[in-house]
Amino acid sequence: MSDDDIPRAAGAPARGALAAAGWTRLSQLTAVTERELLALHGVGPKAVRVLRAALRERGLGLAGDPPGTGR
Repeated sequence: MSDDDIPRAAGAPARGALAAAGWTRLSQLTAVTERELLALHGVGPKAVRVLRAALRERGLGLAGDPPGTGR
């Protein structure tokens, strides 16, 4: 079984780009900024929205997001 818990709704290109960068767990993305994600080829605004929503469900956010807002 894979430890990958990145939502499929983020899209295959985004999931591949995240995996290539070494990020396969949502919890790892709490140390990553939106700008860093968008700099990856294959990660666009939709993927960032999906990732933020998944993080928010767990009470987490991207690096630099105000606490509790998911943004």
